[in-house]
Amino acid sequence: MSIDNYPLILYSSHMSENYKIKGFLPVLAALIGNTFIAIIKFVAFLFSGSVVMFSEAIHSVADTSNQLLLMVGIKRSVRKPDREFIYGYGRERFFWALISACGIFFFGAGAIIYNGVTSLIEKRAMLHHPIVYIVLALSLVIESITFLVAVRELRRHYPNQKFKDIVRIADPSTLAVAFEDGLAVIGVFTAFIAIFLSHITGKYYWDPIGSIMIGLFLAAIAIILIAKNRQFLLGKAIPADLQDKIVRMLEADPAIETVLGFKSSTLDIGIYRIKCSIEFNGSALLAEAYKNRSLHEQYEDIRENYEEFKKFCVDYADRVPRLVGKKIDEIETRIRTQNQGVKYIDIEIN
Repeated sequence: MSIDNYPLILYSSHMSENYKIKGFLPVLAALIGNTFIAIIKFVAFLFSGSVVMFSEAIHSVADTSNQLLLMVGIKRSVRKPDREFIYGYGRERFFWALISACGIFFFGAGAIIYNGVTSLIEKRAMLHHPIVYIVLALSLVIESITFLVAVRELRRHYPNQKFKDIVRIADPSTLAVAFEDGLAVIGVFTAFIAIFLSHITGKYYWDPIGSIMIGLFLAAIAIILIAKNRQFLLGKAIPADLQDKIVRMLEADPAIETVLGFKSSTLDIGIYRIKCSIEFNGSALLAEAYKNRSLHEQYEDIRENYEEFKKFCVDYADRVPRLVGKKIDEIETRIRTQNQGVKYIDIEIN
């Protein structure tokens, strides 16, 4: 292998690892697509003076900025745990996604609605130019592609799930791209209808009305994303079906009498922490402790020897904690093996 090709191989390997991170590919595709779209929409606005085209350009700038924030969150969320954050940095994804959603609401929807309302009051008229329709058609193609990339990513990670369930459990970064680009497609159609109606009727107000509608759609999406990221930042519990599965697994173990105070939280997409208290079954533990030699045999050896009895008691006192610790380790290993997303387990004895 040539040494000249080594940096390229390292870069390719790094990019390959990035693509495996949930949300990276759709965010990257949307970032590239929206950067280009924002530029051509501003060009179309300069030629036409269309309020709705200006709103669409602002919309694309807001999407691009927000996708940059999502990219920051995704990259920072995969850092390994350290002394300061022993459970890792997974929730950084939700923090930056929340900032992104707030940006959509205030700087995206707010600016677009404000621009539409002021244009409606000032009765601004637009110049009809063919470039507007060309830009809208090109935007529709690119936005549709990035939207389909996000939807495919969601379907790949959550196969056979209903849409409402995907919205509930999906990665907020991928979901944000799917919502934003889905809305962008709707926005392009809205802009086209508004500009077309303004053109054929000669009425100025269709253009700013289209702008206000796009702003309202964007505000609605932002509120949904803000609510979703808030749940994860507050420590949303693991999915109910996964919790039930783990509790059943614990209670099926003969050594466990009862599972108490089961708690859980989501640390990142598909990465969970669980904590619970358990009561052990004394008989099952005793059988485990003396499975190689019966307790009755030992009793026969020491029943008339007080010194041997004391040694037996000391040995028993040493053996039980080790046995309990070993049993907890076995249980935790079994949970992790059968539930890949459960990375951190805290089991306490009640």
